[in-house]
Amino acid sequence: MKKKHILGGVLMVCLSASCMHHTSHDHDHEHEHEGEKVEAAHEHHSDEIVLTPEKAEAAGVEVETVQPAPFRRSILTHGQILAAQGDEATVVAGVSGIVTFTHNIAEGVQVAKGAELMSISARNVQDGDPVTRARVAYETAQKEYERAQKLVADRIVSQKDFEAVREKYENARIAYEALSPDKKGKGVAVLAPLAGYVKTCLVKEGDYVTVGQPLMSITQTRRLRLRADLSERYYPQLSSISSANFKTCYNDRVFELDKMDGRLLTYGKSLGDASFYIPVTFEFNNQGNILPGSFVEVYLLSNEIPDVITIPQSALTEEQGLYFVYVRMDAECYRKQEVKLGTTNGKRVEILSGLKSGDVVVTKGAIHVKLASASNAIPGHTHNH
Repeated sequence: MKKKHILGGVLMVCLSASCMHHTSHDHDHEHEHEGEKVEAAHEHHSDEIVLTPEKAEAAGVEVETVQPAPFRRSILTHGQILAAQGDEATVVAGVSGIVTFTHNIAEGVQVAKGAELMSISARNVQDGDPVTRARVAYETAQKEYERAQKLVADRIVSQKDFEAVREKYENARIAYEALSPDKKGKGVAVLAPLAGYVKTCLVKEGDYVTVGQPLMSITQTRRLRLRADLSERYYPQLSSISSANFKTCYNDRVFELDKMDGRLLTYGKSLGDASFYIPVTFEFNNQGNILPGSFVEVYLLSNEIPDVITIPQSALTEEQGLYFVYVRMDAECYRKQEVKLGTTNGKRVEILSGLKSGDVVVTKGAIHVKLASASNAIPGHTHNH
């Protein structure tokens, strides 16, 4: 009987120990499972960036919904802005002599057509003043012509001699009037052939110039030309180029020839002797503050391609050679997304991968979203996917 009581007590102890082991194991397993859930939830939200609508508005954050649209792929190259033919003229010296400016002449000064720019005088030069000599010759020829008119009527001077006198008179008159004496009567006036701006002034006060020597150039800057230098490796794509955008080094604006009445004039059919580039020339209206002669960055545009995903250049951020955008997931949550780029037209860039139609991308203020990600912490955030 006593042995039965001892055996029963041992069995009770074993059962109790076994029950405690199972209870402890189940409890630990439950805690481990909950820990995995918390860790999984943390990993699920680790790539999200919180920026409240109030802070986003204060930082100037703007977004755009990605939609496929027609796009013109481009070739990036360099070029130069030139004055169009007919909108620029070179002023040359009509006589030899010493230059005297009528008023202050400097590059950029506006001038009217026919305005007196300077005078050229040879009064103190060995050959003498050409205006004085031309006037003397003209007045002498005029007197002879008037006398011959009276004599030819009385047949004292033959018709042949009279025609010779008249020819001499006309030549003297043309030569004198071509010299255009200046306002002070001390030399030959140099007049502006067209209205515009002084582009370059090639002489200074007191210089001696000879007949035909360039004095200055005047430009109207109404129509300009864009000459782009295209590498010969792009020759197979040359026939598809129809327009261009360009950007100057003194202005962040991207100028679009399509909005400036621009047109393709021509492109070179061969390479120059000292150049490995093919010239491509456009003409356009100068609707902005564009400086003729300046060098520019050129985006040569090809024909349109339908259904291309593009975003503004301002949407991109770069890190160690990789490009990223920020996608808005809801009113206060953003996600950093790596993208692969195609070509750009200077304003928008083609996206080859990383975005799809319907994504809402930050186009302005991306740097503020990036800064918010540096201090990203989302305890208690309950964003649902």
